[in-house]
Amino acid sequence: MSSRNHKIKAVVLAGGKGRRLAPYTQIIPKPLMPIGDKPILEILLRQMKRAGIRDVTLTVGYLADLLKLFFRDEKHLGMHINYIQEKKPLGTSGPLANVEGLDNTFLVTNGDVLTTLDLKDLIAYHQSQGAIATIATHKRKVDINLGVVELDGSNQITGYLEKPSINYLVSMGVYVFEPKVLQYIEKDEYLDFPDLVLKLLNAGEKVSGYVFKGYWEDLGRPDDYQRATLDFESMRSQFLPEETE
Repeated sequence: MSSRNHKIKAVVLAGGKGRRLAPYTQIIPKPLMPIGDKPILEILLRQMKRAGIRDVTLTVGYLADLLKLFFRDEKHLGMHINYIQEKKPLGTSGPLANVEGLDNTFLVTNGDVLTTLDLKDLIAYHQSQGAIATIATHKRKVDINLGVVELDGSNQITGYLEKPSINYLVSMGVYVFEPKVLQYIEKDEYLDFPDLVLKLLNAGEKVSGYVFKGYWEDLGRPDDYQRATLDFESMRSQFLPEETE
């Protein structure tokens, strides 16, 4: 599988401003936020390399020069890194239309994902499904700390739930696509992933979900970031097993 994955390219969405992590992200792009002794993006790139991926494109915008400076020496990662500069915000899927050479199965990730997901397994699952796209998903429980009242059309109470919990499958910000997906993305037009997925479904395309039960954290908010930093230190060998081999 690893040798096959040498042909698979990856695109990392690294152009966002990370407003929810302000004030940290006013001076450093979110993909360079440190997790232990490494930026989150370097951890992600090392996981891609372990999966056999050697060609990565970073779509950059906000504080792009810092990203380019940090990864200017590609040799220590053993990967080829390209950059696509966003001249205007294009959303989470719009930038894909500007990436050249996506003529085989390709991986797309957000630049701030901390997970133990085995990318080889995700890619193999996608290829076994015959889908145009596969979304890595994770189960999340949302606790509602209030009493939830249910009403009918005449405002009569039909149910009452005290502080219920609701389970959702959420997108992990990790996707595998076939080149055909690019036919649904207009060049230089703003498009987010939810809208792209709806486009695909409305066109009758097959979109698969990969349910991952291991560790995943989105570094969107300060408390998420702090928790992920502690988890990385205690579980380091699970995120970067090559360091102990």
